[in-house]
Amino acid sequence: MCQYVGLDVSVKEVSICVVNGAGTVLARGTVQTDPDQIAEFLDQNAPDAERVVLESGIMAIWLTRELSRREVPIICIDARLAHKALSGRINKTDRGDAEGLAHLARTGRFTPVHVRSEASERRSDLAQRLMTVPGVAPVVALSCIATLDDQARFKRATDVGAFLGLTPRRYQSGDTDWSGRISKCGDRDLRRLLYAAGFTLISQVRRSSPLRSWAVRLSERKGIKHAAVAAARKLAVIMLRIWRDGTTFHATKEVKA
Repeated sequence: MCQYVGLDVSVKEVSICVVNGAGTVLARGTVQTDPDQIAEFLDQNAPDAERVVLESGIMAIWLTRELSRREVPIICIDARLAHKALSGRINKTDRGDAEGLAHLARTGRFTPVHVRSEASERRSDLAQRLMTVPGVAPVVALSCIATLDDQARFKRATDVGAFLGLTPRRYQSGDTDWSGRISKCGDRDLRRLLYAAGFTLISQVRRSSPLRSWAVRLSERKGIKHAAVAAARKLAVIMLRIWRDGTTFHATKEVKA
C-alpha cells in the first residue's frame, strides 16, 4: 500500500506525518533536521512512500538535494500556495501542518518548486559566454544560470520572459481586453538584475550593435524605463538561446527575441 508523507521543517526539528491512500494517519514523529534521521524514519514507517513533500523555505534546497541522494521521493512545493490549504485549520501546530502536507502529497493538489542543482551555483564556461552579451555583467550571468538552472525547462526561448514576470498582465472578459504592467511573477532578484542590465545597455554601453540600436530607439519613443523593461526581456531570451546553442553574442548580428 502506498504511503504519502508530509515534512514540516524548522531549523532544528522536522515534524513528520505518514498517511495512506485513504487519508488514514499511519505514523507520526519528530526528528532532528538531519537527512539521515529523516530517511531512517521513512525507511521504518513509510517504506512504500510514493510522495514526500516539504514546503519551500530556508532549508528546502539543502534537504531536497540530500534526501534525493538517499533515494527519497521528495518534492519541494510552493509554500505560498500550500499555506492557503493549511490555513483552514483552527489551530496551527507543526504536527497539524505535517498532516496537512501529507494530505497534499496524497491528493497531488500542490505546485512543485524547481530546486536548483549544485552545478548551477558554480561558475562555468557558460557564464563567460553569457557575458558576451552587452550589458550583462558577471552577477547577471551567474544569477541567470542559478535561477534558470536547466535550459530545457522552456519549450520556447521566448517563454523565459513570462517566467521572470517581464511580460504584461492581460485581462480579457467579454468586450473588455486590456494589457497592464508587467506581471512581476517569478524571481524578483533576477528580474531586477536584468532590468539594470537593460538600463546599462541603453545608457552606458558604447559598443555599437543592432541590439543596442534597437534599445536606444525604443527609449526615444517610449522612455528609458519602458525600454529597459523590454531590453531586460530581450536579454533574457538572448541568453537562453546562447545557452541552448553553445554560441556567443555577435555584435554585428542581432538575435531575434
